[in-house]
Amino acid sequence: MTPQQRLERAVRKVQAEARVPALSVALHRADRGLWTCTVGSSGDPGRPLDAGSRFRIGSVTKTFTAVLVMQARDDGLLDLDDPVSAHLDVPAHGGATIRRLLSHTAGYQREPHGDLWDVLVAPDDAALLADLARAERVLPNNRRYHYSNLGLAVLGQLVARLRGGTWAQVLHERILEPLGLTATTVPPPAEAVVGYLVDAYSDAARPEPQLDMGGAGPAAQLWSTAADMARWAAFLAAPRMVDPGGLVLAPETLDEMRWPQTTTDETLWSGGFGLGLILAPQGRRVMHVGHDGAMPGFLAGVYGRRGGEGNPGALGAAVLASSGTATEINDLVHELLALAVEADPAGITPWKPGRAAPPAYQSVLGPWWSEGFAHVFSWHDGALQSRGADAPADRPPSVFRPLPDQPDVLRTVSGREAGELLRLTRDDDGRVVRMHWATYRFTRTQETFDGVPVSQG
Repeated sequence: MTPQQRLERAVRKVQAEARVPALSVALHRADRGLWTCTVGSSGDPGRPLDAGSRFRIGSVTKTFTAVLVMQARDDGLLDLDDPVSAHLDVPAHGGATIRRLLSHTAGYQREPHGDLWDVLVAPDDAALLADLARAERVLPNNRRYHYSNLGLAVLGQLVARLRGGTWAQVLHERILEPLGLTATTVPPPAEAVVGYLVDAYSDAARPEPQLDMGGAGPAAQLWSTAADMARWAAFLAAPRMVDPGGLVLAPETLDEMRWPQTTTDETLWSGGFGLGLILAPQGRRVMHVGHDGAMPGFLAGVYGRRGGEGNPGALGAAVLASSGTATEINDLVHELLALAVEADPAGITPWKPGRAAPPAYQSVLGPWWSEGFAHVFSWHDGALQSRGADAPADRPPSVFRPLPDQPDVLRTVSGREAGELLRLTRDDDGRVVRMHWATYRFTRTQETFDGVPVSQG
């Protein structure tokens, strides 16, 4: 069975067993063409299901709003620790910070005020903000994770206000157009499939109503194709490959978005939230980043894969379903990402000799000791690096860069002690004989804290 056949079988199995009227899947990777698969019917006799069929992606919309917020931060329009009231005139709960709203730790109630999912009428932009006076702050700021559509909706209104347009306009100009996501829209398109509620006890399926989210649109409004969403997932995981010019967001900012802000369950640390992104650990230093989505008649899973053996880079998967209850698709997106690297791993790039370390750092190379433990310093990929001598092979090294005009003072730019300084001390011949990293002394022999070699008699 070919890798593509294995992927397709996994998709068809879920469509059949979860009883999904329409299932559309796409896989994006840097070293292959786009792979797509559709199974089922669009629900419109005049429009067959195909790769161009559009589905609601629900809360995957939040990842777009989060990127818009980070763009505004990078442009100096806000600080993540600003209270909402610094940028929006709100009648209540303005002390919630932007960072906490992005990570669902601000304590906002889950939905806008009112019984939205009962009456199926969403507030407009103005009403959403005005109704904050009647909404609850169900938890104190930063007490714990509590998912909130209201929080992300408020952030969408905040970004629109800062940019001088509507959320939809800002989204199109600053994300959809630059990334070429031409099939992703705010209103339902002509290619929209029908969303269903499938009867639990028969094979009947009843169409669900379409709901315009209005002012809450930044939390859950978008429609898209699996192909567009697989590309978006790949961008979230590997922006340098999908957006090499940084037109949408600096890679370093996406690194920040992927850093865990909170766990989603205090007793099961199997998932977390960054800044607008769900973090789903897969073991062995593999992380899936993205979001799930749900709207009446629709479910979506959109994730990119970071790390792991066989990963070709820019690996993203999207699973879009026209059933509001087929939760098996939430596992399918992760299964497809794992299957992609298992059945069709990336090629192995041959090692080739490179340049030696510059003379100024050659005396740093090799083993050093600190706190009784051995560390190995080396030069790879044009930078000084360090690893614990007993560190697992898959643990990334610490990487150092010299400060401008201070070659003997280096900043740790990644890995253990990121942000801390490494200071080199040389003898009269210019050889490095001692180092201090995050103020801890490093010596060529194993020594006590007061400088006595452990082997001294």
